[in-house]
Amino acid sequence: MIRLLALAVLLLSAPVSAASLRIGMQEDVDVLDPAQGVTFVGRIVFAAVCDKLVDIDPELTIVPQLATSWEWATDSKALTLHLRANVRFQDDSPFDAAAVKANLDRYRTEPTSKRKSELAPVEAVEVVDPLTVRLVLKQAYAPLLAVLSDRAGMMVAPASFEAARSGSPVCAGPYRLAERVPLDHITVRRFDKYWNADAIKLDEIVYRPIPDTAVRLVNLQAGSLDILERLAATDIPAVKGDARLRLVETTALAYNTMSINLEHGPRADTPLGRDPRVREALEAAIDRNALNQVVFNGAFVPSNQPQAPGSTYWDPARPVPPRDLARAKKLLAEATGGRFSFTLTTATNTTDQQVAQIIQAMANEAGFDVKIEALESTAMVRNADKGDYQAVLAIWSGRADPDANVSIWLACNGFLNWGRYCDKATDELLGRARSTALVAERQGFYRQAAERYLDARPHLFLYHSKLLWALSAKLDGFKPYPDGLIRPQGLRLN
Repeated sequence: MIRLLALAVLLLSAPVSAASLRIGMQEDVDVLDPAQGVTFVGRIVFAAVCDKLVDIDPELTIVPQLATSWEWATDSKALTLHLRANVRFQDDSPFDAAAVKANLDRYRTEPTSKRKSELAPVEAVEVVDPLTVRLVLKQAYAPLLAVLSDRAGMMVAPASFEAARSGSPVCAGPYRLAERVPLDHITVRRFDKYWNADAIKLDEIVYRPIPDTAVRLVNLQAGSLDILERLAATDIPAVKGDARLRLVETTALAYNTMSINLEHGPRADTPLGRDPRVREALEAAIDRNALNQVVFNGAFVPSNQPQAPGSTYWDPARPVPPRDLARAKKLLAEATGGRFSFTLTTATNTTDQQVAQIIQAMANEAGFDVKIEALESTAMVRNADKGDYQAVLAIWSGRADPDANVSIWLACNGFLNWGRYCDKATDELLGRARSTALVAERQGFYRQAAERYLDARPHLFLYHSKLLWALSAKLDGFKPYPDGLIRPQGLRLN
């Protein structure tokens, strides 16, 4: 193992410019197209390449980016955006209302777009004048601005849509994509006509996927990386004890979940997919508190809902259930008459494999024989998207609006509804929650929906994260955001 770590350091130690920032990521990116991308690490790269219509600040307030201001119609069924002047795409074409319409229409209609469900309430996109665009809605849709603060709001030069489809987007962000070698690195270089050029201090950023947490830390300690995201909680003492490093943390919107295949293809045809008693038995076998202690040194937040415990839209009537091994055994025996075997798919990173192994051991005590299948993250997502799984561990990086933490998995048309859970009553409740901006009303609808999907268990939500970054002490200007993204504005190396 020591020799492997030493080799990893050697491989990442090639000379680089002093103005080159090197970021170690937990996995590789899927397709670098805002229309198609679904991975968390893809959003980290997009933060440097593709500016959005709006963004969030560290307190989750919507703030201007490519749109400088906006207003809602009195009936909340139209949103007018006023665009920033004198913005250029990275191919030197102008950013304007026509470009916004082209992007949003692509996201809404292109067959391969993963943004269709997010923008489904948009009926039409109208160009009012070169710097004004109006989004006309089918019904009031409270999450829309939050949707536009993510990939659905990323603007790509319309002439480059075909390049974006193959993973080479030309955007309006501070860095342009220079090179990608899958499973090795992505390099982006500064765009000299960026509208906010004074905020950009680095010439280049190199993103390196390194699934092994120990290897990421060794490379940071050796000076081959400047930032690593998702530091293992067990490595906090090592970072705090190293004067060359700095620890930054914040509570995350992100959570980890186990998606179960209910209705998507032949691999759903198991007692786990067909019988809710089996899924209830599996949940009863899992001790979320023990999982948090063993894998995360107690630093994370055990959770059983897509909303964080104690947050505005969390359902206090359904707290994290304790482990109940006797009930797990009883339910499984009633449903299957004996032991039951299924495959749990996970990414190859160290943390997710540890989580899978602990779930495997806990479930085994209840009568489950769990086979662990570890796949490279993009292959794992690809398989899940086509229904080639029985259960899979996944991360959702979290969003400021509650709808995007629920509907993506659990709405009938959710773009990450891999297991094809579809309950019309749940869909109606989620729709009603989207149609009002009143917090008390939204709380009621989300909690009623939770009562339904928590009983059906198409997902077993496991824990909410603490975001942990380890930084070189030479790096200044880093701001932690609860969405986990690394925004390059203001970053500089001394």
